[in-house]
Amino acid sequence: MDIEFLSRLQFAFTIGFHYLFPPITIGLGLILVIMEAMYLKTRNSVYEHMTRFWVRVFSLIFGIGVASGIVMEFEFGTNWSLYSKYVGDVFGSALAAEGLFAFALESGFLGVLLFGWNRVSPKVHFFSTVMVFVGSVFSSVWIVVANSWQQTPAGFHIVDNGAGARAEITDFWVMLFNPSAMTRLSHVLLGAFLAGAFLVMSISAYYLLKRKFIMVAQKSFSIALGVALVSSILQLLAGHQSGEIVSEYQPAKLAALEGHFQEKAPADLYMIGWVDEKNEEVKGIGIPGGLSFLTKGDFNAPLRGLKSFKTENRPTALQFIFQTYHFMILIGILLILLSVVGTILLFTRNLFRLKWLLWIFVFAVILPEISNQLGWYSAEVGRQPWVVYNLLRTSEAFTPSVTQGELIFSLILFLIVYIFLFVLFVFMMTRKILHGPYDLSSIEKIPTMSSGDNPILKQK
Repeated sequence: MDIEFLSRLQFAFTIGFHYLFPPITIGLGLILVIMEAMYLKTRNSVYEHMTRFWVRVFSLIFGIGVASGIVMEFEFGTNWSLYSKYVGDVFGSALAAEGLFAFALESGFLGVLLFGWNRVSPKVHFFSTVMVFVGSVFSSVWIVVANSWQQTPAGFHIVDNGAGARAEITDFWVMLFNPSAMTRLSHVLLGAFLAGAFLVMSISAYYLLKRKFIMVAQKSFSIALGVALVSSILQLLAGHQSGEIVSEYQPAKLAALEGHFQEKAPADLYMIGWVDEKNEEVKGIGIPGGLSFLTKGDFNAPLRGLKSFKTENRPTALQFIFQTYHFMILIGILLILLSVVGTILLFTRNLFRLKWLLWIFVFAVILPEISNQLGWYSAEVGRQPWVVYNLLRTSEAFTPSVTQGELIFSLILFLIVYIFLFVLFVFMMTRKILHGPYDLSSIEKIPTMSSGDNPILKQK
Protein backbone atom coordinates (compact mmCIF):
# COMPACT_ATOMS: atom_id res chain seq x y z
CA MET A 1 0.00 0.00 0.00
CA ASP A 2 1.49 3.33 -1.06
CA ILE A 3 1.43 6.63 0.81
CA GLU A 4 -1.36 8.11 -1.29
CA PHE A 5 -3.68 5.16 -0.73
CA LEU A 6 -2.99 5.03 3.02
CA SER A 7 -3.55 8.78 3.35
CA ARG A 8 -6.85 8.50 1.52
CA LEU A 9 -7.87 5.45 3.54
CA GLN A 10 -7.13 7.15 6.85
CA PHE A 11 -9.05 10.30 5.94
CA ALA A 12 -11.97 8.26 4.57
CA PHE A 13 -12.14 6.29 7.81
CA THR A 14 -12.01 9.31 10.10
CA ILE A 15 -14.49 11.40 8.14
CA GLY A 16 -16.77 8.39 7.64
CA PHE A 17 -16.97 7.81 11.39
CA HIS A 18 -17.38 11.51 12.15
CA TYR A 19 -20.14 11.90 9.57
CA LEU A 20 -22.33 9.45 11.46
CA PHE A 21 -23.13 12.19 13.97
CA PRO A 22 -23.45 15.73 12.47
CA PRO A 23 -26.38 14.83 10.19
CA ILE A 24 -28.33 13.50 13.17
CA THR A 25 -27.68 16.65 15.22
CA ILE A 26 -28.85 18.85 12.34
CA GLY A 27 -32.00 16.80 11.78
CA LEU A 28 -32.71 16.41 15.48
CA GLY A 29 -32.16 20.16 15.93
CA LEU A 30 -34.99 20.86 13.49
CA ILE A 31 -37.29 18.43 15.29
CA LEU A 32 -36.43 20.01 18.66
CA VAL A 33 -37.47 23.40 17.30
CA ILE A 34 -40.84 21.96 16.20
CA MET A 35 -41.40 20.15 19.49
CA GLU A 36 -40.62 23.16 21.66
CA ALA A 37 -42.71 25.41 19.44
CA MET A 38 -45.63 23.03 20.00
CA TYR A 39 -45.06 23.24 23.75
CA LEU A 40 -45.06 27.05 23.70
CA LYS A 41 -48.25 27.04 21.64
CA THR A 42 -50.21 24.40 23.58
CA ARG A 43 -48.49 24.34 27.01
CA ASN A 44 -49.13 20.59 26.87
CA SER A 45 -46.68 18.89 29.25
CA VAL A 46 -46.28 16.00 26.78
CA TYR A 47 -44.31 18.30 24.49
CA GLU A 48 -42.17 19.51 27.40
CA HIS A 49 -41.21 15.96 28.43
CA MET A 50 -40.64 15.14 24.79
CA THR A 51 -38.34 18.11 24.18
CA ARG A 52 -36.35 17.55 27.38
CA PHE A 53 -35.73 13.92 26.45
CA TRP A 54 -34.61 14.60 22.89
CA VAL A 55 -32.35 17.43 24.08
CA ARG A 56 -30.50 14.87 26.20
CA VAL A 57 -30.13 12.61 23.17
CA PHE A 58 -29.00 15.60 21.10
CA SER A 59 -26.29 16.54 23.60
CA LEU A 60 -24.78 13.04 23.52
CA ILE A 61 -24.65 12.90 19.72
CA PHE A 62 -23.31 16.46 19.52
CA GLY A 63 -20.50 15.66 21.97
CA ILE A 64 -19.37 12.52 20.13
CA GLY A 65 -19.52 14.39 16.83
CA VAL A 66 -17.25 17.15 18.11
CA ALA A 67 -14.78 14.69 19.62
CA SER A 68 -14.55 12.61 16.44
CA GLY A 69 -14.20 15.62 14.12
CA ILE A 70 -11.16 17.29 15.66
CA VAL A 71 -8.79 14.71 14.15
CA MET A 72 -9.58 15.68 10.56
CA GLU A 73 -8.28 19.22 10.93
CA PHE A 74 -4.89 17.87 11.97
CA GLU A 75 -4.87 15.40 9.08
CA PHE A 76 -4.93 18.29 6.61
CA GLY A 77 -1.55 19.38 7.92
CA THR A 78 0.05 16.02 8.64
CA ASN A 79 -1.12 13.93 5.68
CA TRP A 80 -2.20 16.50 3.08
CA SER A 81 0.23 19.39 3.44
CA LEU A 82 0.53 20.09 -0.31
CA TYR A 83 -3.24 20.09 -0.61
CA SER A 84 -3.54 22.42 2.40
CA LYS A 85 -1.07 24.82 0.84
CA TYR A 86 -2.94 24.79 -2.47
CA VAL A 87 -6.43 25.39 -1.03
CA GLY A 88 -5.41 27.24 2.14
CA ASP A 89 -6.73 30.63 1.06
CA VAL A 90 -10.10 29.17 0.02
CA PHE A 91 -10.54 26.79 2.93
CA GLY A 92 -9.13 29.28 5.43
CA SER A 93 -11.89 31.79 4.77
CA ALA A 94 -14.63 29.14 4.74
CA LEU A 95 -13.50 27.42 7.93
CA ALA A 96 -12.93 30.75 9.66
CA ALA A 97 -16.50 31.70 8.78
CA GLU A 98 -17.67 28.38 10.20
CA GLY A 99 -15.91 29.06 13.50
CA LEU A 100 -17.13 32.65 13.68
CA PHE A 101 -20.72 32.33 12.47
CA ALA A 102 -21.56 28.70 13.13
CA PHE A 103 -19.67 26.90 15.86
CA ALA A 104 -19.60 29.93 18.17
CA LEU A 105 -23.34 30.41 17.70
CA GLU A 106 -24.11 26.74 18.17
CA SER A 107 -21.89 26.15 21.21
CA GLY A 108 -22.77 29.51 22.76
CA PHE A 109 -26.48 28.72 22.99
CA LEU A 110 -25.95 25.01 23.68
CA GLY A 111 -25.43 25.70 27.39
CA VAL A 112 -28.79 27.48 27.62
CA LEU A 113 -30.44 24.66 25.69
CA LEU A 114 -29.06 22.01 28.06
CA PHE A 115 -29.14 23.76 31.43
CA GLY A 116 -31.51 26.70 31.04
CA TRP A 117 -34.86 24.97 31.51
CA ASN A 118 -35.50 26.41 34.99
CA ARG A 119 -33.22 29.44 34.66
CA VAL A 120 -34.62 31.31 31.67
CA SER A 121 -38.13 31.92 30.39
CA PRO A 122 -39.68 29.41 27.96
CA LYS A 123 -39.38 31.90 25.10
CA VAL A 124 -35.69 32.53 25.76
CA HIS A 125 -35.09 28.79 25.92
CA PHE A 126 -36.94 28.32 22.64
CA PHE A 127 -34.81 31.05 21.08
CA SER A 128 -31.70 29.16 22.25
CA THR A 129 -33.02 25.97 20.64
CA VAL A 130 -33.52 27.82 17.36
CA MET A 131 -30.02 29.31 17.53
CA VAL A 132 -28.42 25.91 18.15
CA PHE A 133 -30.24 24.56 15.10
CA VAL A 134 -29.29 27.60 12.99
CA GLY A 135 -25.68 27.22 14.12
CA SER A 136 -25.59 23.58 13.06
CA VAL A 137 -27.00 24.53 9.65
CA PHE A 138 -24.45 27.33 9.25
CA SER A 139 -21.69 24.88 10.09
CA SER A 140 -22.83 22.57 7.30
CA VAL A 141 -23.04 25.55 4.92
CA TRP A 142 -19.34 26.38 5.18
CA ILE A 143 -18.17 22.78 5.11
CA VAL A 144 -20.27 22.03 2.03
CA VAL A 145 -19.17 25.26 0.34
CA ALA A 146 -15.51 24.34 0.85
CA ASN A 147 -16.04 20.82 -0.43
CA SER A 148 -18.16 22.02 -3.36
CA TRP A 149 -15.40 24.40 -4.38
CA GLN A 150 -13.21 21.33 -4.86
CA GLN A 151 -15.88 19.90 -7.17
CA THR A 152 -16.64 23.08 -9.13
CA PRO A 153 -13.94 25.68 -8.34
CA ALA A 154 -14.86 29.33 -9.00
CA GLY A 155 -13.90 32.85 -7.90
CA PHE A 156 -10.14 32.30 -7.74
CA HIS A 157 -6.88 32.48 -9.61
CA ILE A 158 -3.66 30.47 -9.35
CA VAL A 159 -0.64 32.15 -7.77
CA ASP A 160 2.90 30.88 -8.56
CA ASN A 161 3.74 27.70 -10.40
CA GLY A 162 4.87 24.16 -9.72
CA ALA A 163 5.16 23.03 -6.10
CA GLY A 164 4.49 26.58 -4.88
CA ALA A 165 1.20 26.99 -6.73
CA ARG A 166 -1.86 27.85 -4.69
CA ALA A 167 -5.43 29.01 -5.29
CA GLU A 168 -6.21 32.55 -4.15
CA ILE A 169 -9.73 33.96 -3.85
CA THR A 170 -10.54 36.80 -6.24
CA ASP A 171 -14.28 37.00 -5.52
CA PHE A 172 -15.52 35.66 -2.18
CA TRP A 173 -19.17 35.56 -3.24
CA VAL A 174 -18.44 33.72 -6.46
CA MET A 175 -16.43 31.23 -4.43
CA LEU A 176 -19.26 30.93 -1.91
CA PHE A 177 -21.92 30.40 -4.57
CA ASN A 178 -19.83 28.17 -6.80
CA PRO A 179 -21.93 26.20 -9.32
CA SER A 180 -22.56 23.13 -7.14
CA ALA A 181 -22.61 24.68 -3.65
CA MET A 182 -26.28 25.43 -3.07
CA THR A 183 -27.56 22.29 -4.78
CA ARG A 184 -25.19 20.09 -2.78
CA LEU A 185 -26.07 21.98 0.40
CA SER A 186 -29.77 21.24 -0.01
CA HIS A 187 -28.93 17.60 -0.71
CA VAL A 188 -26.81 17.36 2.46
CA LEU A 189 -29.32 19.16 4.69
CA LEU A 190 -32.24 17.03 3.52
CA GLY A 191 -30.17 13.92 4.20
CA ALA A 192 -29.51 15.28 7.69
CA PHE A 193 -33.20 15.95 8.31
CA LEU A 194 -33.94 12.35 7.30
CA ALA A 195 -31.25 11.02 9.64
CA GLY A 196 -32.70 12.94 12.60
CA ALA A 197 -36.29 12.05 11.74
CA PHE A 198 -35.65 8.33 11.43
CA LEU A 199 -33.72 8.29 14.70
CA VAL A 200 -36.73 9.79 16.48
CA MET A 201 -39.12 7.39 14.75
CA SER A 202 -36.90 4.42 15.58
CA ILE A 203 -36.78 5.10 19.32
CA SER A 204 -40.45 6.12 19.41
CA ALA A 205 -41.47 2.92 17.61
CA TYR A 206 -39.47 0.92 20.16
CA TYR A 207 -41.37 2.58 23.01
CA LEU A 208 -44.69 1.88 21.32
CA LEU A 209 -43.82 -1.77 20.88
CA LYS A 210 -42.82 -1.99 24.55
CA ARG A 211 -45.93 -0.01 25.58
CA LYS A 212 -43.90 2.63 27.40
CA PHE A 213 -44.09 6.43 27.27
CA ILE A 214 -47.02 6.08 24.89
CA MET A 215 -48.09 9.71 24.44
CA VAL A 216 -44.53 11.00 24.12
CA ALA A 217 -43.70 8.26 21.61
CA GLN A 218 -46.81 8.84 19.49
CA LYS A 219 -46.37 12.59 19.27
CA SER A 220 -42.61 12.30 18.69
CA PHE A 221 -43.19 9.77 15.93
CA SER A 222 -45.83 11.93 14.27
CA ILE A 223 -43.63 15.03 14.21
CA ALA A 224 -40.62 13.11 12.89
CA LEU A 225 -42.78 11.40 10.26
CA GLY A 226 -43.89 14.77 8.94
CA VAL A 227 -40.26 15.89 8.66
CA ALA A 228 -39.34 12.62 6.94
CA LEU A 229 -42.19 12.85 4.43
CA VAL A 230 -41.33 16.38 3.30
CA SER A 231 -37.56 15.77 3.34
CA SER A 232 -37.66 12.48 1.44
CA ILE A 233 -39.76 13.94 -1.38
CA LEU A 234 -37.65 17.10 -1.60
CA GLN A 235 -34.53 14.93 -1.56
CA LEU A 236 -35.65 13.35 -4.81
CA LEU A 237 -35.79 16.79 -6.42
CA ALA A 238 -32.46 17.87 -4.89
CA GLY A 239 -30.82 14.69 -6.14
CA HIS A 240 -32.10 15.37 -9.65
CA GLN A 241 -30.72 18.93 -9.58
CA SER A 242 -27.41 17.65 -8.28
CA GLY A 243 -27.25 15.22 -11.18
CA GLU A 244 -27.78 18.05 -13.65
CA ILE A 245 -24.91 20.02 -12.08
CA VAL A 246 -22.62 16.98 -12.26
CA SER A 247 -23.61 16.46 -15.89
CA GLU A 248 -22.58 19.99 -16.77
CA TYR A 249 -19.44 20.46 -14.68
CA GLN A 250 -18.16 16.93 -13.99
CA PRO A 251 -19.16 14.77 -16.97
CA ALA A 252 -16.49 12.17 -16.21
CA LYS A 253 -17.94 11.66 -12.74
CA LEU A 254 -21.47 11.29 -14.14
CA ALA A 255 -20.23 8.73 -16.65
CA ALA A 256 -18.64 6.75 -13.81
CA LEU A 257 -21.73 6.99 -11.59
CA GLU A 258 -23.93 5.50 -14.32
CA GLY A 259 -21.35 3.29 -16.04
CA HIS A 260 -21.60 5.16 -19.34
CA PHE A 261 -18.63 4.24 -21.55
CA GLN A 262 -19.61 5.22 -25.11
CA GLU A 263 -17.78 8.29 -26.32
CA LYS A 264 -20.83 10.18 -27.56
CA ALA A 265 -24.12 8.30 -27.25
CA PRO A 266 -27.42 8.32 -25.36
CA ALA A 267 -26.86 7.13 -21.80
CA ASP A 268 -29.00 4.51 -20.07
CA LEU A 269 -30.34 4.90 -16.53
CA TYR A 270 -29.69 1.72 -14.55
CA MET A 271 -31.81 0.51 -11.65
CA ILE A 272 -29.36 -2.24 -10.75
CA GLY A 273 -26.29 -3.48 -12.55
CA TRP A 274 -22.72 -4.66 -12.53
CA VAL A 275 -19.85 -2.83 -14.22
CA ASP A 276 -17.78 -5.01 -16.53
CA GLU A 277 -14.65 -2.86 -16.63
CA LYS A 278 -12.79 -5.25 -18.89
CA ASN A 279 -15.40 -5.09 -21.67
CA GLU A 280 -16.40 -1.52 -20.74
CA GLU A 281 -20.11 -2.16 -20.32
CA VAL A 282 -22.77 -2.49 -17.64
CA LYS A 283 -24.85 -5.62 -17.24
CA GLY A 284 -28.12 -4.90 -15.52
CA ILE A 285 -31.65 -3.54 -15.67
CA GLY A 286 -32.07 0.00 -16.89
CA ILE A 287 -34.08 2.47 -18.93
CA PRO A 288 -32.61 3.03 -22.42
CA GLY A 289 -31.70 6.69 -22.76
CA GLY A 290 -33.03 7.39 -19.28
CA LEU A 291 -29.98 9.32 -18.10
CA SER A 292 -30.04 11.45 -21.24
CA PHE A 293 -33.68 12.27 -20.58
CA LEU A 294 -33.07 13.22 -16.94
CA THR A 295 -30.15 15.51 -17.75
CA LYS A 296 -31.09 16.84 -21.20
CA GLY A 297 -34.84 16.18 -21.49
CA ASP A 298 -34.27 13.96 -24.54
CA PHE A 299 -33.92 10.16 -24.57
CA ASN A 300 -31.67 10.42 -27.63
CA ALA A 301 -29.39 13.22 -26.39
CA PRO A 302 -25.75 12.09 -26.51
CA LEU A 303 -23.67 12.30 -23.33
CA ARG A 304 -19.93 12.06 -22.95
CA GLY A 305 -18.85 8.61 -21.84
CA LEU A 306 -15.66 7.47 -20.14
CA LYS A 307 -14.04 6.68 -23.50
CA SER A 308 -14.08 10.36 -24.37
CA PHE A 309 -11.64 11.14 -21.52
CA LYS A 310 -7.97 10.32 -21.33
CA THR A 311 -7.30 7.23 -19.26
CA GLU A 312 -5.36 9.22 -16.65
CA ASN A 313 -8.31 11.60 -16.23
CA ARG A 314 -10.98 8.97 -15.71
CA PRO A 315 -12.37 8.21 -12.24
CA THR A 316 -10.94 5.11 -10.64
CA ALA A 317 -12.76 2.29 -8.82
CA LEU A 318 -15.70 2.30 -11.25
CA GLN A 319 -17.44 -0.63 -9.60
CA PHE A 320 -17.31 1.04 -6.20
CA ILE A 321 -18.62 4.35 -7.58
CA PHE A 322 -21.46 2.71 -9.50
CA GLN A 323 -22.65 0.53 -6.63
CA THR A 324 -22.45 3.14 -3.87
CA TYR A 325 -24.35 5.63 -6.03
CA HIS A 326 -27.12 3.21 -6.94
CA PHE A 327 -27.51 1.85 -3.41
CA MET A 328 -27.86 5.45 -2.23
CA ILE A 329 -30.71 5.97 -4.71
CA LEU A 330 -32.33 2.67 -3.71
CA ILE A 331 -32.30 3.67 -0.04
CA GLY A 332 -33.73 7.08 -0.95
CA ILE A 333 -36.67 5.38 -2.66
CA LEU A 334 -37.20 3.13 0.38
CA LEU A 335 -37.26 6.18 2.65
CA ILE A 336 -39.91 7.81 0.47
CA LEU A 337 -42.04 4.65 0.54
CA LEU A 338 -41.74 4.29 4.32
CA SER A 339 -42.60 7.95 4.84
CA VAL A 340 -45.61 7.90 2.51
CA VAL A 341 -46.99 4.61 3.84
CA GLY A 342 -46.44 5.77 7.42
CA THR A 343 -48.23 9.06 6.78
CA ILE A 344 -51.23 7.37 5.15
CA LEU A 345 -51.56 4.91 8.03
CA LEU A 346 -51.15 7.71 10.56
CA PHE A 347 -54.13 9.58 9.12
CA THR A 348 -56.18 6.37 9.04
CA ARG A 349 -55.26 5.75 12.71
CA ASN A 350 -53.76 2.34 11.93
CA LEU A 351 -50.04 3.10 12.11
CA PHE A 352 -49.47 2.45 15.80
CA ARG A 353 -51.40 -0.84 15.71
CA LEU A 354 -49.13 -2.53 13.14
CA LYS A 355 -46.29 -4.11 15.10
CA TRP A 356 -44.51 -5.41 12.01
CA LEU A 357 -44.33 -1.91 10.55
CA LEU A 358 -43.15 -0.41 13.84
CA TRP A 359 -40.34 -2.98 13.90
CA ILE A 360 -39.36 -1.86 10.39
CA PHE A 361 -39.16 1.72 11.63
CA VAL A 362 -37.05 0.60 14.60
CA PHE A 363 -34.35 -0.77 12.29
CA ALA A 364 -34.84 1.80 9.51
CA VAL A 365 -32.72 4.22 11.55
CA ILE A 366 -29.65 2.88 9.76
CA LEU A 367 -30.97 3.64 6.27
CA PRO A 368 -30.38 7.43 6.18
CA GLU A 369 -26.96 6.93 7.77
CA ILE A 370 -25.94 4.41 5.13
CA SER A 371 -27.35 6.60 2.37
CA ASN A 372 -25.43 9.67 3.62
CA GLN A 373 -22.20 7.68 3.74
CA LEU A 374 -22.73 6.20 0.28
CA GLY A 375 -23.52 9.62 -1.17
CA TRP A 376 -20.32 11.17 0.13
CA TYR A 377 -18.16 8.23 -0.95
CA SER A 378 -19.58 8.13 -4.46
CA ALA A 379 -19.12 11.90 -4.78
CA GLU A 380 -15.55 11.91 -3.47
CA VAL A 381 -14.27 8.77 -5.18
CA GLY A 382 -16.09 9.83 -8.33
CA ARG A 383 -14.04 13.04 -8.37
CA GLN A 384 -10.80 11.10 -8.66
CA PRO A 385 -8.09 11.40 -9.84
CA TRP A 386 -8.60 15.05 -8.86
CA VAL A 387 -8.68 16.43 -5.35
CA VAL A 388 -9.52 19.85 -6.83
CA TYR A 389 -11.37 19.08 -10.04
CA ASN A 390 -9.21 19.55 -13.15
CA LEU A 391 -6.65 21.55 -11.13
CA LEU A 392 -4.87 19.45 -8.51
CA ARG A 393 -4.43 15.70 -8.66
CA THR A 394 -4.72 13.61 -5.52
CA SER A 395 -1.29 12.14 -6.28
CA GLU A 396 0.16 15.65 -5.98
CA ALA A 397 -1.65 16.63 -2.78
CA PHE A 398 -0.46 14.33 0.01
CA THR A 399 2.52 14.88 2.30
CA PRO A 400 5.53 13.09 0.72
CA SER A 401 7.54 13.06 3.95
CA VAL A 402 5.00 10.91 5.82
CA THR A 403 6.11 7.28 5.93
CA GLN A 404 4.10 4.14 5.39
CA GLY A 405 4.77 2.99 8.95
CA GLU A 406 3.54 6.27 10.41
CA LEU A 407 0.30 6.07 8.46
CA ILE A 408 -0.36 2.45 9.41
CA PHE A 409 0.40 3.13 13.08
CA SER A 410 -1.84 6.22 13.23
CA LEU A 411 -4.62 4.42 11.34
CA ILE A 412 -4.57 1.57 13.87
CA LEU A 413 -4.52 4.10 16.71
CA PHE A 414 -7.52 5.96 15.27
CA LEU A 415 -9.31 2.65 14.82
CA ILE A 416 -8.85 1.80 18.51
CA VAL A 417 -9.92 5.26 19.70
CA TYR A 418 -12.97 5.36 17.44
CA ILE A 419 -14.05 1.87 18.49
CA PHE A 420 -13.88 3.08 22.07
CA LEU A 421 -15.91 6.19 21.20
CA PHE A 422 -18.51 4.14 19.37
CA VAL A 423 -18.87 1.65 22.23
CA LEU A 424 -19.19 4.56 24.65
CA PHE A 425 -21.83 6.16 22.41
CA VAL A 426 -23.85 2.94 22.16
CA PHE A 427 -23.64 2.42 25.92
CA MET A 428 -24.74 5.97 26.75
CA MET A 429 -27.46 6.00 24.11
CA THR A 430 -28.83 2.68 25.35
CA ARG A 431 -28.98 4.04 28.90
CA LYS A 432 -30.89 7.11 27.77
CA ILE A 433 -33.33 5.06 25.70
CA LEU A 434 -33.99 2.57 28.50
CA HIS A 435 -34.52 5.36 31.02
CA GLY A 436 -36.84 7.22 28.67
CA PRO A 437 -38.37 10.70 28.94
CA TYR A 438 -39.30 10.27 32.62
CA ASP A 439 -38.91 7.74 35.45
CA LEU A 440 -41.40 4.86 35.35
CA SER A 441 -40.20 3.24 38.57
CA SER A 442 -42.56 5.13 40.86
CA ILE A 443 -45.64 5.43 38.66
CA GLU A 444 -48.16 3.05 37.16
CA LYS A 445 -47.77 2.13 33.50
CA ILE A 446 -50.80 3.04 31.42
CA PRO A 447 -51.97 1.32 28.23
CA THR A 448 -51.83 3.01 24.83
CA MET A 449 -53.70 6.29 24.58
CA SER A 450 -54.28 7.86 21.21
CA SER A 451 -55.61 11.20 22.44
CA GLY A 452 -56.15 13.28 25.55
CA ASP A 453 -53.82 14.03 28.43
CA ASN A 454 -51.75 11.24 29.89
CA PRO A 455 -52.03 11.20 33.71
CA ILE A 456 -48.40 10.17 33.92
CA LEU A 457 -47.30 13.44 32.46
CA LYS A 458 -49.46 15.54 34.78
CA GLN A 459 -47.50 14.62 37.86
CA LYS A 460 -44.61 16.88 36.96
